[in-house]
Amino acid sequence: MRILIIEDDEDISRSLKSSLEAESFSVDTAFDGETGSYLARTNEYDLMILDFMLPKKDGKAICMEIRQAGKTVPIIMLTVRSTTEAKVELLNTGADDYLTKPFSFQELRARIRALLRRPRKLESTTFELNDLSVDTLRQKVVRGGKEVYLTRKEFSLLEYLLKHQGIVVSRGMIMEHVWDAEGDPFSNTIEAHILNLRKKIDASQKKKLIQTIPGRGYTIDMPRKSPH
Repeated sequence: MRILIIEDDEDISRSLKSSLEAESFSVDTAFDGETGSYLARTNEYDLMILDFMLPKKDGKAICMEIRQAGKTVPIIMLTVRSTTEAKVELLNTGADDYLTKPFSFQELRARIRALLRRPRKLESTTFELNDLSVDTLRQKVVRGGKEVYLTRKEFSLLEYLLKHQGIVVSRGMIMEHVWDAEGDPFSNTIEAHILNLRKKIDASQKKKLIQTIPGRGYTIDMPRKSPH
């Protein structure tokens, strides 16, 4: 899952980025409104955290530009304004939620999880496929009754595949949603992580769940029986 933080206070931005990456999110940052608006409108994000007071362009203008560009990505607005009128104004500009500064990371994390679940009301935080079980809240992976250790990036990649179970996802889609803006699309990092996932998830199992679709990308699903 990929998040964009638009916040001019570098200490707050670095702290949020570090905390979210520890939760297995990929995070991009922008420190002014113009850069943030450009990134928001030209990249695919799963959620955005947007400060209201920013240099060059404020959060209200950015939020409106994002919505005018047809982006439905969830937006959490950060503000020091605590009046009811101010909060109503933020929501009317297209924000999905807001937090008044100062705030705790625990509350922000809860609001992020709530917003990420909102478009998928029937989606659980636990995925089950054959004898593979993944708990996204506890970041716990079990295959064949045995717990499997994954790195943060491996877990994010597996979670993204499971959210699109049975659907072929391209390298570009994976790069957009699992890696941040510093990821090199021409490197073999995705292939290397897929290889590591296979070793940990599939290597000792008869049923191989992670499949390569030549020329198209990857998918995770029950293997199909070969026709007789």
